[in-house]
Formats: sequence, structure tokens, C-alpha cells
Amino acid sequence: MQLLAAPCTLPAIAELAPDRGCFVGAADDRCEIFAWDVARGTARQVTDRPGLGTDVADVEPGGERLWWFDDDRTGRGSWRIQPWEGGADRPGLPGTPPALNAGLAMAADGTAAVGLIDDRGFSVRLRTPEGRTHTVLTTRGGGELIDLTPDGSLLAVEQETAVRVLDRSGTTVAELPGPVWSAGFRPTDGPPLLLLLAEDDDGYRLGTWTPQAGVRPVEWCRFESEASASWTPDGRVLVRQDRRGRSDLHLVDLDRKRRDALPAPAGTVLDARMQPGDDLHLVWTDTRTPPVLRTSSGRRPPGMPELPSLDMPLTIDDRWTPGPGGRIHTLLTAPANRPGPWPTVFLVHGGPFQQDRDAYDPAVVLLTAAGFAVARVNYRGSTGYGPAWRNAFDAGVGLPQVADLAAVRADLVREQLADPDRTGLAGWSWGGYLTLLALGTQPELWRAGAAVHPVADSAAAFRAGTPALRSLDTRLFGGTPDQQPHRYAQASPMTYVDAVRAPVLLVAGGSDVKCPPEQVVRYAQALRARGLDPELLEPDSGHDSRLADEQAMVLTAVVSFLGVQLGGGLPLNGHVGARTVRPV
Repeated sequence: MQLLAAPCTLPAIAELAPDRGCFVGAADDRCEIFAWDVARGTARQVTDRPGLGTDVADVEPGGERLWWFDDDRTGRGSWRIQPWEGGADRPGLPGTPPALNAGLAMAADGTAAVGLIDDRGFSVRLRTPEGRTHTVLTTRGGGELIDLTPDGSLLAVEQETAVRVLDRSGTTVAELPGPVWSAGFRPTDGPPLLLLLAEDDDGYRLGTWTPQAGVRPVEWCRFESEASASWTPDGRVLVRQDRRGRSDLHLVDLDRKRRDALPAPAGTVLDARMQPGDDLHLVWTDTRTPPVLRTSSGRRPPGMPELPSLDMPLTIDDRWTPGPGGRIHTLLTAPANRPGPWPTVFLVHGGPFQQDRDAYDPAVVLLTAAGFAVARVNYRGSTGYGPAWRNAFDAGVGLPQVADLAAVRADLVREQLADPDRTGLAGWSWGGYLTLLALGTQPELWRAGAAVHPVADSAAAFRAGTPALRSLDTRLFGGTPDQQPHRYAQASPMTYVDAVRAPVLLVAGGSDVKCPPEQVVRYAQALRARGLDPELLEPDSGHDSRLADEQAMVLTAVVSFLGVQLGGGLPLNGHVGARTVRPV
């Protein structure tokens, strides 16, 4: 039974040459980039990096060349370009030192810009049509390059929750204070028009910016929960809204002041884009169905395999629990052929600004097949429930979230759905951090915890992390560890390590720059010093692996560990096929 799905992301299509595209496909045990001849329905493998794989690429607006990001296990690398028909690779921006990718944008005139993050902070480098390169922005902290105007005259970047517009010399044209995010410049002819999504107390609304009129809110187009937007080729706006663990799609015509709901299958749309000819492309999934590319035209890249929906006896219920900060939404998946109360795993999502959805997760499938119920809790800070829920960090970092986990656990135990003697936790990244924090602050509730690539020491992770994550922590904690030592200590799993009673599985990626492995290893050593013997895996991987064997190894270890510690368990040899990265 293959449970890890083939890679499924939206293909990139050349804006001015819609018969040319590229996509991330499966090549042996990893992801690689393929050029797609849309008209002929053929594909050509572009990259071949055994032991690494490749999963970031784009095609120039005119379709002449493909750009792909040549990174190492830490995520640091540089852009390379290759003729769309094939040929030798060469550097996209010669002389640019390796860094973390923070965006790529290309204009029809041949101008290209890249966003990069290194130890010094965020920068943007621009390459002119003649091939000359220069730096247009350097700043401390994180950031992301969003887009170039079609003529290459203006750039848009995001920094924290604000947007800045620059000209190609690096001069700031406008600064748009947040919370606001950019969805890029309108691709059609005419004056520059930047699409915005702004947050206020009541929700989210579209807006626009032009050099002449500045920011103009689109008051008639509001959404109660988080949304992402993209331009269609003809200048309309496609909106994907995350709402209570599922997705809605809308097509917005700003000129006609019209908003229409688009039909979407029940479940989750992970990404959506309107291609030329009103060909709607979307990546869709639900709890039983691995992510699949669906197109309204029926055209899809060749060799992009998909797994069918799993025919398994399981139930999926939405539960709402009164909590200390409001009603908490939980997706509860349980075996349909076994009565409760079940041994229960709280599978804690990453983030912090993410959510659990009605979406496929191989860990959910394996745990349910082994007889566990799986609770996916959208605690305070999760997206999909409006600004107040997303921004509920006033009571501290981490502690409100684990309080919500405890409230849901009490509800499931009270309703005789969860076995109180067999409840555990598992999480990746921020979810791994909350797993460790709950084990230390609520030791009487949890019988086991598995934390993959977690933050185990908040201050140490800050000092060793990337500029983008340091910037996020500074916002969440109200300062750096030197400025707010009490807040970092209060939110750090290391502070509560002496209280941990349950068995712990830790996974520390040797090349992880987001949640550095040293602070995870020190946490394991602290557990050993007080008589606990945690299981510690140290694969030579980054925060997100593209290799099937690494993904399968970690998933197998987590599910087997929980099976042993909480009772039950499923023999996994031969049960985990592999091809994609588990979301964090």
C-alpha cells in the first residue's frame, strides 16, 4: 500500500507562450523539474540531482528559458537557467553567493529579479535584459520578493506584514503598512496595478495600489477568514479562501464589481491558478485522497502519477470545543470498524500561521489503520478562523496553544472518544515545538510525544535560526531573547524539561537551518540527565526533505514509536511507498 503521494504542485505556464510550461514531477525516489510541451502533451526532464532532488522552478514569460533553484540540503543555493528546448545550464545571476530562496520574478522584457536570504538578512538582486546584475535592496530580517511589473519598471516585496514598492534602481516608490500582503501586479497592459490583501478587525479585503492613486480598498470584496489571491491572464482575480478546515473559490471582476463563487469539491484546495483560456488549475485533496491536479480543460502534464482515494473504514468528524479563548475546531479521524474510546494521537500542525484541513496526510492514514483516533486541532494562532483567532498571542507564545490542546483532550475523554490512558502527541516543526511544550507543561495528560525538527529551546533556536525566523520571533515575543528573556523562557520546552514523564521521540535534521539540530540534541541530553532515555534520530537532512527514503524513514519511526508507547501499532514494512514531502 503506497501512502506517500507523488509530488503535486501547480505547473508554471509561460504568460506569453501558453504552450510552454514546467512542473515538479517524480524521478526515481525524488522530485525533479520537467519541461512541459502543453500542446503536444510531452515532457522532458530538466534537472537530475540524486540525493537532493529539485522542487522550485519557473518559466520565463516568453517561454524562452526555464529557471530552477540549485540548492543544497540546508536550502542554500542559487538560480540556474536552461533553454526551454534543452541544453546546458548556466548561472541565472553570475557572481551571486549561495543563499536561501526568497522569490523569483520575471518581466516580459527580459528583466529578472530574485529575493535571497543569508546570514546578513534579505536582499533583492536584479538582472537587466542585457545581463547586467545589481542589488536593489538589502535589509536586515526576512522578506520575500513578490513580483515585477510586466515592463520590469517596478518591484514589490513583502517584509513582515508590510509591502514595499521599488523601482529598478532600488529607490522606494511606496511603503504600504500592514497587516497587508501583495498578490502581484496585474499582467495586462496599462499602468501598474498592484493587488493587495489587507487584514482588519472584521476579516480580510482586497485592495489595489497604483502610483497615481495610492492604496484603494475594495470594500465590497471582503472575506471573514484568510484568503490568497492571484491575477487571471485577462486581469480578473482568483481568490482561494481557507475557512474552517476547508476551501472556497471565488472569481472577482474588479472593474465590474462582481464576485462569483466557483464550484470546488468538498475538501481542500491547496493551490489554484487560472491559465489562459479560463483553464482553471487546482491542487485538491481531502482526508482520503492524496493531492491531485485537476484542470477544467482536462489537460495535465504527462507522467504526473496520482493515487486514488483510499477505501478505508474511517470516519471524519468536525468537533467544536469550548476553550479558554473561544470555540476550538478539531478534525477527528477514527477507525469506523472499532468502537471508542480509542487510543488517540493529537497530530499538531506546524506554523504558527497555518491550519489543519480536511486534507490527506499519510500519518493520519497510518495511525487510523493501526486503530488510533487522530485529532487535528486548529488551536489559537491557526488560520482559517479570522484575524482575532490568528493573532491570539496576547496570553503568550505556545502556552495558549497547548491550553487549547488540553481542552480538546478533555472534551474527547468526556465524550468517551479518547482513552485517557492512551493519548499522545506528534508534530513537525512548530507542531513539534508544541508537542515538547505540552509534554513539559501538562505531563499528567500525555503518554508519549514525537517531535520532528522542533524548536526545543526558544532562545537558542532564535540565535541559530534564519533572519526570517528571527524576525517572526521578534514579532511574536515582542523582542529578542536579550530584550524579553522571561517571555522566551516561559515559552521554551527546555524550561520544563525536568517535568517530562512520557517517552519522547526526537528527530533533528543535521542540515536544518530553520530549527537547528544542536538545540534538539541538547534537549535530548537534558532528558537523559534526569533519567529519561529519549529516542533521537539525526538524519542528514534539512527542514524539508525531497527524498522518498528520508520521508518514509521518519514517518515510519513516528508511527511505530506511537504504536509501541500507546498500544496497538501497524507493521510498516512494505506499507509506505514514497514520493513527497510531508507538509509542516
